[in-house]
Amino acid sequence: MESYSVCQLQRDMRFEGFLLVRSAEKRKDIKGNDYVDMNLTDRTGEINCKIWNWESGTEAPVSGSTVKVRGTVQEYNGRLQLRVEKWRLSTTDDPVDMSQLVPCAPRKPEEMLAEIRETAAGIRSEKLRKLTEGMLEAAGSSLDWFPAAQRMHHAERSGLLHHTTDMLKLAKAMLGIYPWLNADLLLAGVIIHDLGKIDELRSDQAGNVTDYTRDGQLLGHLVRGITNLNRVADRLGIHGEPVVLLEHMLLSHHGESEYGSPKAPMFPEAEALHWIDMMDARMNTMKSVEDKTPEGAFSEKVFSLDRRVYHPIYTDDAE
Repeated sequence: MESYSVCQLQRDMRFEGFLLVRSAEKRKDIKGNDYVDMNLTDRTGEINCKIWNWESGTEAPVSGSTVKVRGTVQEYNGRLQLRVEKWRLSTTDDPVDMSQLVPCAPRKPEEMLAEIRETAAGIRSEKLRKLTEGMLEAAGSSLDWFPAAQRMHHAERSGLLHHTTDMLKLAKAMLGIYPWLNADLLLAGVIIHDLGKIDELRSDQAGNVTDYTRDGQLLGHLVRGITNLNRVADRLGIHGEPVVLLEHMLLSHHGESEYGSPKAPMFPEAEALHWIDMMDARMNTMKSVEDKTPEGAFSEKVFSLDRRVYHPIYTDDAE
């Protein structure tokens, strides 16, 4: 059976393949029989489906899981719907390409995490190295797939790793220009600056953020990052200047109160962290918007940039 993406589906077409569960709810039909109503997606679109004669006592698939489905595309109330004949949850042996189902970072998470761990292990200051590695350990396995945002920059599976590794490249380039910066402090700040987002955002393993958590609403990742750092520091028995410097970098990396930082950066490494973070976030947003905008056209106004984005025609004969 030929493989199609969701955006290619039309009435009466047959479909068999892997899709991501956006939502799934067990319901009852007019005869009192159980069925499941699901919305399935890939990176191109979303389609509703019904699985009739659902086995009593069996729970619906959870949001963020991947399923293999076979069925026929129908039309109901003017909208396409997939009538599922057969389905199952995917397994680790299935050839599932997550990059076809959801926006994903351009590199494998294990490669990016290895780069971050290698950088952390190379920090010469024993206290800063232990604090950085302790924060990575506290972040846990969620770091493999966690996004960096709900809608703005790096809103993708493994987006937090993508954002952090690109920032490390910028930081290392900056250290070549300003060698008098404290490399250990800057690199440690880059690695830990956004780890509090794991507590701030409610995300499934596909990188889809559904909402902010209670901590995210009441505290935000800057404050939660500091409390997590303090827990790690207390466990390691590390106190004093290194902890306070990292606390300030976490608190000030948004630059100003308008963007959530109650303190502006007050030493060079904190200032460098702020601009590295800003540069990577803005460039990622620009690239995402440009990818969705035809050449020679302007995008709609982008909220996070407070402007429209133009997609240039880069060829010599553009006129």
